[in-house]
Amino acid sequence: MTDYAEEQRNELEAIESIYPDSFTVLSEDPTSFTITVTSDAGENGETVETTLKFTYVDKYPDEPPLWEIYSQENLEESDTEDILTLLQQQAEENLGMVMIFTLVTAVQEKLNTIVDVMKNRQEEEKRRKEKEAQEAEKVAFQGTVVTIENFLAWKAKFELEMAELRRKKQKEEEQAGKPKLTGKQLFERDHNLDTSDIQFLEDGKDSVSVDGFILQEYEVSCLSLQGVRYV
Repeated sequence: MTDYAEEQRNELEAIESIYPDSFTVLSEDPTSFTITVTSDAGENGETVETTLKFTYVDKYPDEPPLWEIYSQENLEESDTEDILTLLQQQAEENLGMVMIFTLVTAVQEKLNTIVDVMKNRQEEEKRRKEKEAQEAEKVAFQGTVVTIENFLAWKAKFELEMAELRRKKQKEEEQAGKPKLTGKQLFERDHNLDTSDIQFLEDGKDSVSVDGFILQEYEVSCLSLQGVRYV
């Protein structure tokens, strides 16, 4: 006949010697105790931790002990559910043998796996942020892609703005009584002036006096001005 009480006392002594700093007896009837299990440290020193509470039943180890997660740190709800499922599986596989050490070892391995998953998530998040930063820098460097449509829209808007500025400036100068505009200023305000000399030729004149300085400054050599002489 199995002496369950004896097996439980022997296991309890062994557990206390294996986990002296994390083992705590809560009660003696029924025998209930906790064991705190902490993962190995991750790359940045992060850890996860859980405190397991075990309670012996009368026929343990032929029947599984009772267990619960007494407390936890840095574990998500899904992690705690996985741990409880793992304890159930391990208990079923070890019925008839004292199993507390086996259960705690399985949980320890699970916690280490959780830390590894956390590390992978952190690395993926880091790579994602780096990629986003690179894409943002690339977009900023390239600027807006110019198409025919947006160029024509910009050009129309720009010409309207420049015409309005010229109109305002001319009005301000007229109100201030400024002197008559020079040829250069007239040219800047009305680019049609570059064809005015041709009109003189069409009127039958053989030669026209043109300010050579103006022609040189605005590089109007593209005009075919027959009979033009510089003064």
